[in-house]
Amino acid sequence: MSKPYQPNAITPPVIEPGTEHFWDQARAGLLTIKSCKSCGKVHWYPRTLCPFCMGETEWKQSSGKGKIYSYSVMQRGDPNPYCIAYVTLEEGVTMMTQIVDCDLDDVRIGQAVEVVFKPTDGDDTPPVPMFIPT
Repeated sequence: MSKPYQPNAITPPVIEPGTEHFWDQARAGLLTIKSCKSCGKVHWYPRTLCPFCMGETEWKQSSGKGKIYSYSVMQRGDPNPYCIAYVTLEEGVTMMTQIVDCDLDDVRIGQAVEVVFKPTDGDDTPPVPMFIPT
């Protein structure tokens, strides 16, 4: 039996100081992550200081491609079931997200995915990055 994805309302993100660039890029359909200017390591979630060496960080465009590290289908979503997942991007960072626009029964660990941006409820609010199987 299949479980096709049905969209749920998405709460607009809270744009905190230092994350404006991320949300501006999301409006343009681009996924960005932070990279350290000193050690070159990337990290997720975005931080002002590198969590590895405390160096200064800068934004870097992600390929938007990755693989599902882990997932769970929430059978009693509000109002529809949804799939919450950890996706490891090609750049090496792992982010929590949702897998959308697919049969939720077909989602698998290790499955290749790519980013899509889903609109949020609210006036002039940025879209949220989520992933679809490729």
